[in-house]
Amino acid sequence: MKKLIIILCLILSSKSVMAQSTTEISMIFNHVSLSVSDVDVSFDFYKTMFQLEEIVNRTKVDGIRWFSLSEGKELHLISVVPGDILLNKAVHFALTTSTFDVFVNNLEEKDMNYTSWSGEVNTVTIRPDGVKQVYVQDPDGYWIEINSVAQN
Repeated sequence: MKKLIIILCLILSSKSVMAQSTTEISMIFNHVSLSVSDVDVSFDFYKTMFQLEEIVNRTKVDGIRWFSLSEGKELHLISVVPGDILLNKAVHFALTTSTFDVFVNNLEEKDMNYTSWSGEVNTVTIRPDGVKQVYVQDPDGYWIEINSVAQN
């Protein structure tokens, strides 16, 4: 009888644990962090290229700088983690602009290369949904997609 009570207790407690694991969880995007070799060089790149606004680095750790991406979203640049940075184009983040053509013209005026998804230099990709996109790389080789607002 004692074994039966123990087994029943185990079964009942496992059901309550299983019930807890099915609780719905809601999440929203908060920030993206990039490991960079020189935080000040990367800061200048993101500030100049995308005109991002620096915000307070609440960690207060030297070698880390934060930008606002608007709507409570942030970009964190972190140079305090040692090691190589290895990337390919599939590892990227994307920014959308309603002034896509102006942005591309600015790249060309500054003699800054950009690529299409397939890697063609200074070529714009036009997706089947009409969205235009180009890719640029930051000083550490991270890929950044810049795309236009979807055409309805």
